[in-house]
Amino acid sequence: MELAPSPVNLLGEIAKTVEQFRLPGLNAGPLFEGRRKDIEAIAEANRIALSGMQELARKQSEILQATLRELQELVQEARTGLAQDPTKFGDLVQKSLQKTFCGMRDLAELARKSQAEAFRVVGERMLGNIEELRSSFRPPKAERTGNDAQSG
Repeated sequence: MELAPSPVNLLGEIAKTVEQFRLPGLNAGPLFEGRRKDIEAIAEANRIALSGMQELARKQSEILQATLRELQELVQEARTGLAQDPTKFGDLVQKSLQKTFCGMRDLAELARKSQAEAFRVVGERMLGNIEELRSSFRPPKAERTGNDAQSG
């Protein structure tokens, strides 16, 4: 069974094919280099998002395990008579809830950081695309007139 080529390898093959035709006015190198960078940026954003999701799942598991342990302790303590004192029992429940809410806040922060980093990678690549587009509309320095060279 033959594996599908990676997008970057496929893009390289397409670039070779286009270069064989040597279309006038088309400089395929920068065009395909930009698309290669796009693919790499998307792959990096996906790696960041996956890593964030894995960390989120790990943290959720930790919170669940801690909550279950605390519930077991509450049940055991209720059996031994701690439930007879509603103040102590209420304090334990309140502490357990506070820990859970802190864990939820941590989860939200992990998700925010992961998303922010992924968006940063994609945003930087978008800025790169804008700059590539700008530079493609500028005439090469050798072709500028004397007035253009002094003003630019």
